[in-house]
Amino acid sequence: MRQALEAAQKALLAGEVPVGAVLVCDDATTFIAHNLRESRKDPTAHAEILVLQEGARKLGRWRLGGTLYSTLEPCVMCAGALVQARIERLVYGAADLKAGACGSVLDVVRDARFNHEIEVIRGIYAESSTKLLQAFFKQLRRK
Repeated sequence: MRQALEAAQKALLAGEVPVGAVLVCDDATTFIAHNLRESRKDPTAHAEILVLQEGARKLGRWRLGGTLYSTLEPCVMCAGALVQARIERLVYGAADLKAGACGSVLDVVRDARFNHEIEVIRGIYAESSTKLLQAFFKQLRRK
């Protein structure tokens, strides 16, 4: 989770919403990404999507398994991608009470109607994750 926070800090310095994600597959292989929506002008360039893409590309498979760490509760798009990638466990920091799809607003990753459910551990480094997000939006409002 510390690596995800470091990635979120990089996003903050780059003018992106400070969300970082880390994917650990096969108990050792680690992939790290942060949001790039602003710089790429791409609505799908969320940290979670980017880390899944990198993992799939480098491992040569779409069934990734493993654990994904994110500083913010994933949205509907990202939660759906986690289910599709067969992620086994999601660990996240800050809850997203407006758009969270892993227990706050919706619970896509644990919906028994899908063919895969994900274990969710929430609130890990929540305070640090929330402070980064608050700093970003405070700075944005000043502009």
